[in-house]
Amino acid sequence: TPSQRALNENSNGLLRKDGLPKEMDFNQVDQPFISSVADKRNNIPRKSLDYRTPLEAFLSHLNGMGLSSLN
Repeated sequence: TPSQRALNENSNGLLRKDGLPKEMDFNQVDQPFISSVADKRNNIPRKSLDYRTPLEAFLSHLNGMGLSSLN
């Protein structure tokens, strides 16, 4: 039920707000539109990331790794 998938339902609502209705035919969507929606979604701070954006969390993870752990 939707009440058991709160995160999924919230994500779907945000995508619809960004211009992706339920009935949308994804065969008609071009890459620049998809990239713009992904960029918007990836720049929203998340509580689960201590209110950082996914990009900020990823970059801080990379900065903490060091070159020796890339081997």
